[in-house]
Amino acid sequence: MKNVVITGTSRGIGFELVQLFANKNYNVLALSRNAETLKKIKHKNITPLAIDITSKNDLKLVADFIDKNWQQVDVLIHNAGTLLNKEFSNTTTQNFIDVYKVNVFAVASVTQALLPYLKKGSHVVTISSMGGIQGSMKFPGLAAYSSSKGAVITLSELLAEEYKEEGIAFNVLAIGAVQTEMLQEAFPGYQAQIQPEEMAAYIFDFSTTGNKYYNGKVLQVSSTTP
Repeated sequence: MKNVVITGTSRGIGFELVQLFANKNYNVLALSRNAETLKKIKHKNITPLAIDITSKNDLKLVADFIDKNWQQVDVLIHNAGTLLNKEFSNTTTQNFIDVYKVNVFAVASVTQALLPYLKKGSHVVTISSMGGIQGSMKFPGLAAYSSSKGAVITLSELLAEEYKEEGIAFNVLAIGAVQTEMLQEAFPGYQAQIQPEEMAAYIFDFSTTGNKYYNGKVLQVSSTTP
């Protein structure tokens, strides 16, 4: 069995992804602050771990689990994210820091914690946003969010170059609007065309096969502008 680690798994795309991988006979380590929703599923292939991915001490728990039980990570999916919709004039430095802690710094920290277990053929996939793509339409209120999603694109490109000799692939999926709880909290009443389970299916396919064809690339996954 292959091993996958997924962040941001308590709801939305991450929640669907965990079940997809588990049902395809992957060992899944599901990371989120709230692990209760996945614990209720009681799937033999799912290990829910309630941690804060911005905490160095919590990430040590993740590394300890992998070291004890797996020794290798075949797929790492950075799915966790936070979305702030706030006028730029009222967005504080602390607001930026809070968003970047989850959307950028934690991506780097989780990757660092798992590097010893990423081997030749491992695939690291970061879920970014169309808001982080140069030339895409930008929406008012998303200064912190969209800029953070642009930052992880560059980070992934750099890591792909730095670890290409080790055979570890780093790619990014810049997705459009998906009908998740996070979207509804930021944009009440907005209706996206794509459901979480649909996007999860796409991410699953890319995560398990995309590293054969791509490394250091950003794929835009959106049929609409948002």
